[in-house]
Amino acid sequence: MALAMRPVMRKPPSRDNVALDHISLPVRRLAAARKFYEAALGAIGMKINMDVGGAFAMGSQHEKIFWISQKRGATGGAHHAFRVAKRADVDAFHRAALAAGGTDHGAPGPRPDYGPNYYAAFVKDPEGNNIETVCYRKPPKPRSSSKGR
Repeated sequence: MALAMRPVMRKPPSRDNVALDHISLPVRRLAAARKFYEAALGAIGMKINMDVGGAFAMGSQHEKIFWISQKRGATGGAHHAFRVAKRADVDAFHRAALAAGGTDHGAPGPRPDYGPNYYAAFVKDPEGNNIETVCYRKPPKPRSSSKGR
């Protein structure tokens, strides 16, 4: 009688968090996308850190986490969310993205359905991609008015 062999389940080599290194977004009009994203993501401290002609990469400091590349058949419809440290950054992104030609897809504000401290804004870029900024910081506590005696 043959014994059935079962696969051995091994522990993963690491229990550290896994983070994305970079993502890409194909667009039809690269020059227009460059103008939009320089303004919208520039408002949260991102900048173009590499340009290779048909694509460019943005990130904070020297990172190249968000690649935008030209692709003739790009159709839009992507959703990318950028986490920021302050709610004011969410507000700044929204204002800058609208001024750069984006379309409002959700004004800055709490999104309690997404989590207790989820504060976000959504903008559609000129090609229909949904770009979000989100902050998980708790809202500031209201100052109590204490009157002097």
